[in-house]
Amino acid sequence: MARRGGQIEVLNALDKAKTQWYHFTAIIISGMGFFTDAYDLFCITTVTKLLGRIYYYDPTTGKPGSLPPNVSAAVNGVALCGTFAGQLFFGWLGDKLGRKKVYGMTLMTMVCSALASGLSFGHTAKSVMTTLCFFRFWLGFGVGGDYPLSATIMSEYANKRTRGAFVAAVFAMQGFGILTGGAVSIIVAAAFNHAFHRPTFEEDPVLSTAPQADFVWRIILMFGAIPALLTYYWRLKMPETARYTALVAKNTKQAATDMAKVLQVDIEQPSATNQKTTGSDEQFGLFSREFARRHGLHLLGTTSTWFLLDIAFYSNNLFQKDIYTAVGWLPAAKKMNAIYEVYKVGRAQSLIALCATVPGYWFTVALIDRIGRFAIQLMGFFFMTVFLFALAIPYYHWRGEKCDSGYCGGQHTAFVIMYSLTFFFANFGPNSTTFIVPAEIFPARLRSTCHGISAAAGKAGAIVGAFGFLYAAQSTHQKETDTGYPTGIGIKKSLLLLAIICAMGFFFTFLTPETKGRSLEEISGENGDDDQEEAQQFRANGFGNNTNRTIPL
Repeated sequence: MARRGGQIEVLNALDKAKTQWYHFTAIIISGMGFFTDAYDLFCITTVTKLLGRIYYYDPTTGKPGSLPPNVSAAVNGVALCGTFAGQLFFGWLGDKLGRKKVYGMTLMTMVCSALASGLSFGHTAKSVMTTLCFFRFWLGFGVGGDYPLSATIMSEYANKRTRGAFVAAVFAMQGFGILTGGAVSIIVAAAFNHAFHRPTFEEDPVLSTAPQADFVWRIILMFGAIPALLTYYWRLKMPETARYTALVAKNTKQAATDMAKVLQVDIEQPSATNQKTTGSDEQFGLFSREFARRHGLHLLGTTSTWFLLDIAFYSNNLFQKDIYTAVGWLPAAKKMNAIYEVYKVGRAQSLIALCATVPGYWFTVALIDRIGRFAIQLMGFFFMTVFLFALAIPYYHWRGEKCDSGYCGGQHTAFVIMYSLTFFFANFGPNSTTFIVPAEIFPARLRSTCHGISAAAGKAGAIVGAFGFLYAAQSTHQKETDTGYPTGIGIKKSLLLLAIICAMGFFFTFLTPETKGRSLEEISGENGDDDQEEAQQFRANGFGNNTNRTIPL
């Protein structure tokens, strides 16, 4: 068998391959899935207030309509539940059937569900919300499959020198998806508001919601199908990754042939007698003692950090509109008509994405292969903790005192700047690294499964954040809560709680190893035992004894 230093020749060639056009093609094809993922999951934040005005207006309250607590929780959280299930299912399927065979399935699920979400039907508010939640669950199911598959495919295609940047670039498309979600909301709302202008709720509660507003949220949701559909053909054309073909399917000849077609590298073809022999003969399973010994703490580290991160990240993202209103950055709902409110929420989301979210992702792309995953994740959790405490402790100073126009005398601009910095350090920090590391540290035959488990733990945290923050952030005074909600602990204590959660993520980061500059086979121990010198070097360069667990002893 063709091997160098314990590695199959085709894998060694991949690790040493120069950055080529195909790498960028793979980033775009995989990244467009994440663009769609982020758009579909976060565009709902721009239209939830509109849904409340259209379907749940009660003239006896004197307030604009708002989604009841159970409906709001379902609309915001059901896609996350679908994502949770999709990550586990497609992660497992990606290891069983191969990355390529499953990759197109996830994309078509997203396309069909995004279109169906905008076509949600029914004669009553309940029936429309029920069908919307049904389709958004399956949208999330497709989105969930994209997490383990995109991360695994990109990490297995990349060379070891720039692997972190390539995987981070795929994930960074999420930032453009969030930005586009806000931009599409602005454009659609501005167009409809110009064509069907209505008075504010304060001026005329009934006329403030134009009948045409029902088209606004549907168009915004359906737009998410377009970028996914554009990349479907190219996903089908991608060959199976060489690492899956060689290490899982155990066909090094086919792996060499596939990679020679797309990468400009000379790969020695194995002989016919050895073409189905690869790597280490150890084939321990996910629930074996051997896996627990080698990777148990790694899996605990990736699942716990992703879980804690997503509680804070999704709480902040899904409920930006509530925080902006609470500090007076958005006008009171009664001072806007229904469609204009979509415009204002979309503009606020786009400003945060443009100034903080998108730059954070690309800082990670630029620096991850220089300073490493471990340092970036620690730094991100640390500064998220610092800024959330800085927002929470003097919260009433930032907010100001209640007055007729909302809140007066506060430091709203300073609050929004610091709030933006929590997004910046989430993305130049654990939101990126929790996605990257699980695609690097586990064996090829379990890589997609373990990434799916780690990502599902993250979505469990997102569900906690989406459902929990919705209630927790309500005012402590019943008169100031949204219609139908019980009293909560308030924005201040909610932010304090998120700061403590980020601090916990900082300490759980110590369970994850540094993977910078090493081949996937060295990290996971699939090199076999014939490369002790490199194994010892990896141990010497790691952060503590936890790195040792990636090397078979």
